[in-house]
Amino acid sequence: MEQTMVYQICGWIASIGMVLGYLPQAIQTIRTRNTDGIALPTFLMMGIGGACFMLQGLLHEPDIIWSLFITNLITTTCSVIVFSIKVYNDYFQKKG
Repeated sequence: MEQTMVYQICGWIASIGMVLGYLPQAIQTIRTRNTDGIALPTFLMMGIGGACFMLQGLLHEPDIIWSLFITNLITTTCSVIVFSIKVYNDYFQKKG
């Protein structure tokens, strides 16, 4: 098998694993709005890291690395959602 093909297959397998790792936490948080066991700095840093990986995937020369971009688009979106709910719960809901 050509090295490029192996590279792409590994990228997509990693993408699927990352997305399947993030989605359950995001879905659970959206459904329950319970963020008691979630560390705010963790999801902040994961969101920043995902955004940087998205940019890396887009800027890769000579071709965009779609598996890197799409995976991190999904995981960054999940991180932002969880982070937003956590901030709302910790700082706005308790003050009201």
